[in-house]
Amino acid sequence: MKLINYNNHQFGWVINDKVYDLTQSHKVQTFAQALQWLQSDAAKNPNAWTTNAQCFDFNDVQINSPVPRPGKVVAAPINYKAHIEEMKNNGQAYGHILTDIRQAGLFLKASSSVVGPSQGIAQRFLERRTDHEIELCVVIGQPCDHVKKEDALSFVAGYCLGLDITIRGTEDRSFRKSLDSYTVLGPWMSVNHPALDPQNIELTLTVNDELRQQTSTQDMVMSVAELIEYASSFYTLYPGDVIMTGTPQGVGPIRPGDTLHAKGTGLGHMNVKVRAA
Repeated sequence: MKLINYNNHQFGWVINDKVYDLTQSHKVQTFAQALQWLQSDAAKNPNAWTTNAQCFDFNDVQINSPVPRPGKVVAAPINYKAHIEEMKNNGQAYGHILTDIRQAGLFLKASSSVVGPSQGIAQRFLERRTDHEIELCVVIGQPCDHVKKEDALSFVAGYCLGLDITIRGTEDRSFRKSLDSYTVLGPWMSVNHPALDPQNIELTLTVNDELRQQTSTQDMVMSVAELIEYASSFYTLYPGDVIMTGTPQGVGPIRPGDTLHAKGTGLGHMNVKVRAA
């Protein structure tokens, strides 16, 4: 089950590379309404309504972030051991290196940094190194506060791909990662269900067809459930909040003109172009 936000912020359902409109057929105009619709009988029986719904080819629509404007984007800075070693050795940490995620804590990205793959990345400060970071992203579906890891996944609406774009430097992480367009989410939200195991997803990122990042979420230091438990011990998480679960090794620089191709098991794939801001 794949929920997409497309064109002029319409919501739709992706089935076999076709987008079936929900905005006109079911008056789904906000992400909150989309979450409500996911609980309806119609969502469980798409054959009952897709015949009369407006339909588009997936490749013909503009793809926005599945969550138009998250209330919070909570991010994990060091959640793969190989990436920790990578940052210790590549000279790009600028004194930010900590080797324990609980010591480093989580951080927030501005919701204004969120775009979809069709909007692309508008790179600023071209004289500075800017890196790509592919991540599994978790979309919260209902309020949760002080949840235990054993119950955490029941609060998840779904999962999507994310790109955490990062300027390297001495400033605080949130400052360097919150520029407009530096959080790319898409191409859709794969709705949470038992067959989608967040700890068994293969993530791959290429830049101009060159393989840069490839790993399994099995290699996370803190699992998705543990991250939700940890985040909700500090903040109440609300529907539409997004948790970025950390990036694996292989981060590298991007430049205007580059094309990033991200994909994940059960999450689809997305092409994201880089341009100068």
